[in-house]
Amino acid sequence: MFDTLILLIKEYAKDGFYTATEKLNDFIANTDDIADVLMQIGTIPESIEHDSTEEKLFSKVSDAVLSRAFRELGLKSRVITERADSADVIAESAIHNYTLVADAKAFRLSRTAKNQKDFKVGALSAWRKDSDFAVLCSPYFQYPRNQSQIYAQARDNNVCLLSWEHLVFLLRNKIKESETINLSKLWGFSNDIARTTVVAEKKKSFMREFDNWLISIVGLPEANFADLLLECIGNTVIRGTRETKYWENEREIILSYSRKQAVEELIKHKKIDEKIRQIDRCVTSSCRDLRQIDRYVRSICRD
Repeated sequence: MFDTLILLIKEYAKDGFYTATEKLNDFIANTDDIADVLMQIGTIPESIEHDSTEEKLFSKVSDAVLSRAFRELGLKSRVITERADSADVIAESAIHNYTLVADAKAFRLSRTAKNQKDFKVGALSAWRKDSDFAVLCSPYFQYPRNQSQIYAQARDNNVCLLSWEHLVFLLRNKIKESETINLSKLWGFSNDIARTTVVAEKKKSFMREFDNWLISIVGLPEANFADLLLECIGNTVIRGTRETKYWENEREIILSYSRKQAVEELIKHKKIDEKIRQIDRCVTSSCRDLRQIDRYVRSICRD
């Protein structure tokens, strides 16, 4: 199902961003295998060019997938369309009367070391506004392993560090919020653990504690979650092999270039012609402004 989604992103990108977004949102809303998409959505395929329309559509799709996951958990949820100073998704519990905002994250396997700015924990807390909780959803194995400022920020600001894998676990086990299952206990975990954390350990990872808390809330064996993580590691190995092959093929294509092709590709990659055109536009605009100012000055002098 994930492979189908990537093909649709590439196909719909030709229709323009907004039309493509609507079509992709419709696909996510109606797919029967959302858990398969959840398992893969945290990794951006290398075949999707950086900073392209396709990459922007992939980001929008990850928002739609996260919102769909919340709906599968029994919450009312939608993607937030107003992007300035806003989270990606909002969700509401009709049973336990709370709201949350959430931010979806996906990374490339080729991405170098990430820092706290990549996760935007502090910004997400600010985006909470009147909502009760803030939830960051990122690939499980992309969270820092031992220590990071994001764990201190999550503790200080009550931001839940969720993962796509956690959602897969919940959906596969058909967990839905009910009178007896209150998922607010999950979203508020960072605030709870902050009460027992000494200052010297504020940056320490609490992902294992969070895993155990999630398992206890839904009443499932710990081994079930361990099995899922093993499956996820296997999927990462498969994806890694595929993504590596993509770049190996790209390398072979480049090695087959003639000198002229190689030069043209380098010029295109560095966007030299686009930069020249932009400089020309700025110069033309400045000259137009200069002529207007000159006419204005002359008119003043005549007066």
